[in-house]
Amino acid sequence: MLSLSKSSNAFERGKIMSLIYVTRAMQDDIPAIGAIFEQAKAFLKASGSPQWQAGYPNTDTVAQDLANYSAWVLKVNDQVAGYAAAIIGDDPNYQEIDGAWQNNTEPYAAIHRLALSQDYRGQHLAKYFMSSLISILNEQGIHNFRVDTHDLNQPMQHVATSNGFIRRGHINILDEPNDPLRWAFELNL
Repeated sequence: MLSLSKSSNAFERGKIMSLIYVTRAMQDDIPAIGAIFEQAKAFLKASGSPQWQAGYPNTDTVAQDLANYSAWVLKVNDQVAGYAAAIIGDDPNYQEIDGAWQNNTEPYAAIHRLALSQDYRGQHLAKYFMSSLISILNEQGIHNFRVDTHDLNQPMQHVATSNGFIRRGHINILDEPNDPLRWAFELNL
């Protein structure tokens, strides 16, 4: 029989584990997602990255993602802690690459706009969020994934590589007016 002493019982010490899960975003989540985007823009700017400094992404982007059933949230204790869009199908930004995709024939999901609330940074939740999205989409029959990010966005590059993505080369974001060059990453399961 397993017995726990009082000192090893997390509940009694006041250290209750958080409920953390991924689910589809809802209309009611848009204000929290908008706030997360603003925090992410400030974080990127402070780190010297020009990524997301021209107004994108915003709540209109989220509304489009919702309409396309590609909007996902990470929740911690039922609070929106992160956002990402998982878009299945050809992404025009990935048509031309200075490098090469390993799998250019099977369907893929492009994971875009992954951002966490500043309240949850440093807890490895972005890695969990990405891994969960990959698992959900894999169960839906999608086995190939792509992400891109700016050269100065080291946290996102770490999230990608820590989830098994391989850097494949550079792409140019078609509607990015300031600095369109991005590293492109691919994961094939």
